[in-house]
Parts: sequence; structure tokens; C-alpha cells
Amino acid sequence: SRIQQTMAERYRTPLGHFRHESGHYAWDRLSARDAGFAARSRALFGDERVDYGTALKRHYDVGPPLGWEQQFVSAYASMHPFEDWAETWSHYLHIIDTLETQQSFANERGLLDATRAAVPLPADVGFGAVAVVADFNRMMTLWVDVATLLNSLNRSMGMPDPYPFVLGQEVRHKLGFVHAELLALHT
Repeated sequence: SRIQQTMAERYRTPLGHFRHESGHYAWDRLSARDAGFAARSRALFGDERVDYGTALKRHYDVGPPLGWEQQFVSAYASMHPFEDWAETWSHYLHIIDTLETQQSFANERGLLDATRAAVPLPADVGFGAVAVVADFNRMMTLWVDVATLLNSLNRSMGMPDPYPFVLGQEVRHKLGFVHAELLALHT
């Protein structure tokens, strides 16, 4: 679409945008529920109190910093800590929803071995036990396999990768933080 081209985000969809905006809502709810949330978040995402307008202007005037891929899930995430949180939150929801769909389909068709089918997912989705914080690495291992399959299927059809992301260690730490904070909401 025109917006995807203008924003240089060919993967941006209405669902992805909704997930992103829900990340801003989640930030507000988590901050209101837990006085220590903002301080814990700053350790990974940066200080959200920096001037948003200045950060926005810099982002659109100069663009993302060189090497942004090492620290951020998207170029837009590099704009401001609030956007880093929202983009990471959105990405986490994207991963969980896709894994749940994959488990559901594979369970119906008997396509997954028991080890993969039982990878716990949060919030009572999936088919195994509900995830705990320690399940994050298993989820990420499964996600890398699923994303590789998605990209490979598209490539075999001559289409671009539907998942054009590489999740570096810092991004994985941020995703793990979102995972832990989301699970804390259910306790």
C-alpha cells in the first residue's frame, strides 16, 4: 500500500498497527499497576521521559542510527523508548499469535512432534501448559523454525520474505522482558 511505501515498512499491516497501539495502552496499564515497571523498562528501552517531539523530528529528518538492527526490532523502534516498547510488544504479539496458529493447525493435522506441540505459550493459547518466564527460550527456538519455514515457503513461490527480521540478542532480551511482564499480568 501507499502507507507501507511511504513509511518504508512493507510489512506494516492494520493488525500490526493495532498491536503496536495496544503496546502503548499496555505501557500505561503496566505503569499504573506496578510502580517499578518504568524503572525496569528503562534498563532495556531507554528513558521514556526524553522529549518525544525532538525524537520524532530527528527520526524523520535523519532516520534511524547506523546499526539500529542490533538493538531494535524495527527502524521505527529506534525513534523513542515508547516506540521501542510498542514495537517490541507488537512483535511479541505477532510471534505468539503465529505460534498459536501454527500449533493449532499442526495439532489438527498431526504435523508436529510432541516436543514442538507442547511448547507453552502465554495466556492460555496453544495446546500445552500455560507458559512461564523460563519457557521464553523454547518459544524463541520454535519461532525461528516457524519464521524460517514461512520465509522458505514464500521464496519457493518467488515472493518476498513475510518475516524480514533478524532478532539480535538485545532484541531478544527486550522480547523476553515483554514476555515476563505479560505473564506477570496473569498472576
